[in-house]
Amino acid sequence: MEKKTVRDIDVTGKRVLVRVDFNIPLDGETRAILSDSRIRASLPTIQYLIDHRARIILCSHLGRPGGRVDEQLRMRPVAERLSQLLGVPVQVASDCVGKEVRNKVRLLGEGEILLLENLRFYPEEEANDHHFAQELASLADIYVDNAFGTAHRAHASTVGVTKYLPAVAGFLIQKEVDCIQELLSEPAHPFACLLGGAKINDKIRLIRNIMQVVDVLLIGGAMATTFLKAQGFSVGQSLVDNGSLGLARELLQETKDNGIRLLLPVDEVVVDKVEKNAPSKVITISCMPFEGYIVDIGPQTCQLFCNELKKSRSVMWNGPMGISEIADFAKGTRCIATCLSNIDAITVIGGGSSAEAVEEMGLTERMTHVSTGGGASLELLKGCSLPAVQVLQDKD
Repeated sequence: MEKKTVRDIDVTGKRVLVRVDFNIPLDGETRAILSDSRIRASLPTIQYLIDHRARIILCSHLGRPGGRVDEQLRMRPVAERLSQLLGVPVQVASDCVGKEVRNKVRLLGEGEILLLENLRFYPEEEANDHHFAQELASLADIYVDNAFGTAHRAHASTVGVTKYLPAVAGFLIQKEVDCIQELLSEPAHPFACLLGGAKINDKIRLIRNIMQVVDVLLIGGAMATTFLKAQGFSVGQSLVDNGSLGLARELLQETKDNGIRLLLPVDEVVVDKVEKNAPSKVITISCMPFEGYIVDIGPQTCQLFCNELKKSRSVMWNGPMGISEIADFAKGTRCIATCLSNIDAITVIGGGSSAEAVEEMGLTERMTHVSTGGGASLELLKGCSLPAVQVLQDKD
């Protein structure tokens, strides 16, 4: 990445505003943290700042409070978990701007940490309001962006503050960007790209960008349903991106013209109703009942995909193979995760539901890289720049 990182700037004794991504899942009733993976991903940068005696001001959003204070989305549980992981106290501010925050920052000692309150309690955050950005920036001498999960958003805390402070990348941003850019520029071949999820339109630029380097495309989930319908197969009442059928036909022809193998499901899991504990059956793609719904790839497809992945030396996976939020329809997604954890290849998981499945199964350490940002990684895979990275200082 041709951007300065926290290593390229003197932070000793300085007030450093760090944008982190602590948007983690909480239990709705107890507010217990369900996954701390994003907190853990931030630790190398925070520890570096502690070791170099910076005065550390962390800021993040949590959930979707809609620009108002939501008591269920305060940052205190996050601060407590961060303190446990670091083994040092983490102070919590009752706001993210204002007199009380300025006073707390003024009293920060070297190596001490203050976590600001939820940024999205203010509508000005997502609006990239320059007054709000200026208030945040006034707390610090240096800005470090370590929040890859929000790097595709031009918000006050990701883009606005860079107008008022020297701005560099944290180690997580550096790692995420370098990993995906290297995969797209110099992948080990054969290179397989496995795509799932719902809409082709969301990933059309990704497919066309990755066609430059990929050897085989494997498509599951509702994306595959659209491709199957474009080929003339019945898909019953399944979710289909009907507006993209013509696009699917174009992509089928483009992969053929470019010598790229494209694999689609050969069997599917079908139900009469998309609900938990619904009776299901496995059918081949030529036997789809008109009233049925496709909810997952079938076992033959899992085997077909896994056999292909085992031949690969590089794999990018983005998107689930079915309606994975319902456990009964997550078998295909889990099958792929297990397969990737056992192959001798570079395996990059592009965030979102794919990353959640890998983490839930305890397979994160078995992958080369699991992204902390589904939307941001998708933008990079499309060949797009990230607004929050673009505004950081260049190395030269």
